[in-house]
Amino acid sequence: MSKLHTVTVRDRNRGTTHILEVPEDRYILHSAESQGVTLPFSCRNGACTACAVRILSGELEQPEAMGISPELKKQGYALLCVSYPRSDLEVETQDEDEVYKLQFGRYFAKGKVRFGLPLDEE
Repeated sequence: MSKLHTVTVRDRNRGTTHILEVPEDRYILHSAESQGVTLPFSCRNGACTACAVRILSGELEQPEAMGISPELKKQGYALLCVSYPRSDLEVETQDEDEVYKLQFGRYFAKGKVRFGLPLDEE
């Protein structure tokens, strides 16, 4: 049996705290669901930011987290759908739009935008 870690998830939007026992070889989101805890998620593949959290203490591993940049990982952000605990851990859910803007905001409004439908050039 894989080593168990205590994972505390503070759900900012709902104002609740969940304490989970998660094996090192199981995703945190999947383990939460198997323990009857509903947390935010969307794709389950590490490609979006719906299940994003900020690590408050402890360590996790998220090798498949494509939806979060190395810079944000260094700042303590993680995606629960593809995260494995590596120690006892405390995390806090984040607003998906906040994390999305941190992740991709530098690309918004940087290009040349023409409003309306594209028309044939005359």
